[in-house]
Amino acid sequence: MTDDGLYARVAPRFAEARDKPFLTAPDGRSRTYGEIAGIALKMAGALAAAGAQPGDRIAAQVEKSAENVALYLASLLGGFVYLPLNTAYTDDELSYFIADAEPSVFVTDPARADAAPKGPRIMTLDAAGRGALAAAASNSAPLASVVRGRDDLAVILYTSGTTGRPKGAMITHGNLTSNAEALNSIWGFGGSDRLLHALPIFHIHGLFVALNTAMLSGAEVLFLPKFDAGEVRRLLPRARVMMGVPTFYTRLLADPEFSAAECRNIRLFISGSAPLTPETFRAFEARTGHRILERYGMSEAGMIASNPLNGERIAGTVGYPVPGVALRIGEGGVVEVKGPNIFKGYWRNPEKTAEEFREGGWFSTGDIGALSVDGRLTLSGRAKDLIIVGGYNVYPKEVEEILDSLPEIAESAVIGVPHPDMGEGVVAALVPARGSAAAPPLSDAQLKDAVSVLARFKQPRTFFWIDALPRNAMGKVQKAALREGLKPRFNARSSE
Repeated sequence: MTDDGLYARVAPRFAEARDKPFLTAPDGRSRTYGEIAGIALKMAGALAAAGAQPGDRIAAQVEKSAENVALYLASLLGGFVYLPLNTAYTDDELSYFIADAEPSVFVTDPARADAAPKGPRIMTLDAAGRGALAAAASNSAPLASVVRGRDDLAVILYTSGTTGRPKGAMITHGNLTSNAEALNSIWGFGGSDRLLHALPIFHIHGLFVALNTAMLSGAEVLFLPKFDAGEVRRLLPRARVMMGVPTFYTRLLADPEFSAAECRNIRLFISGSAPLTPETFRAFEARTGHRILERYGMSEAGMIASNPLNGERIAGTVGYPVPGVALRIGEGGVVEVKGPNIFKGYWRNPEKTAEEFREGGWFSTGDIGALSVDGRLTLSGRAKDLIIVGGYNVYPKEVEEILDSLPEIAESAVIGVPHPDMGEGVVAALVPARGSAAAPPLSDAQLKDAVSVLARFKQPRTFFWIDALPRNAMGKVQKAALREGLKPRFNARSSE
């Protein structure tokens, strides 16, 4: 059997660049390609010694670190299925993911180990790369890489919809390798590149788009623990490429000291995970001389389209299909996609899988768009009411279920509204169970306490009490009308 695993594709680069810096911390200390490969091989041995077998899930809710990257690689080379989890998820949210995915090993921060859900073997890893997993790896024999086929599972990414619970998108080794190779080519990555990385790595953008592409080319990665405008500005002169969400660019522009001089060595700025507004595109070009390259992707499909490296980057569009990917506009203007990048389906959810695929293997993205005569894609909205906050997905139903469970609330509707920093902010419209909206039965503090079981980015920033939700003749809540009706009140609240 041919080894088509992602690790098999990047391993030659790790060997060629073994003495070259791979992950460089803000203080300048670097871990070489050879060092990270060595840690990954021993970490895979430690996971196997803990009982993990090929095909088993390895769940990880840990802070960003070089050892976290090694854990991802260890899962790939050991034939395990990596399951990254947002570090902001609460214990209640975490319990669902663990019960649904049934990982054999759960890696968590030492501070959260006592509250970890029962079932999997618990191992720890902190932000400094220390913990029980690191200790076990230091004493383990390296594990030989397990041969993987293109259709074998590599990762499960939980993704949000507008109804029901989060679904686990099953990402194969073929999905990862095809996308990494395509992006490496169309974005011109090479060994001389230095990527500024301030993204989280529990997310497709920071983990697959950024790291997989960098590893495939042997590029150095300036590895920041999180986005900090001051640190990014300090490191920009050393970088050649920066990937970010629109919020990164708006925060840089908000600093009047940010200038073109700091971007003098950058060859490419890339934006994704949420729509980049034409205003931000134009303001960034005016300030720096650089036209941000916007691309379009999602958990189920990796990268779908990209503006060109060499060619016109048009504000408000997401460019052309990446190599090997086909696009079409389906019923209702919904973008449909087909190619080696498309996921295998939803974990243990064949009904939802069948619902999202069309005849011939076309996947329905749920995004509304249009194709120009030459094939350039422009997105105009989402068929699903997904909210994107700073690049993270929030689905309203999860928030609404918590609010609707409160006896003082008859019903709720959660929507996204424009936010100058985060792209969108979460807003809740509430109908009181008794009385009128003029005399709210709950305070904002009580409401915030009720939704505190959710990750912070999912929690509504603002609550509005109204007498009734707008509905159509079929009784469906009209969220577009609700958003428009609340706009004056939201603008008034924002200016206070």
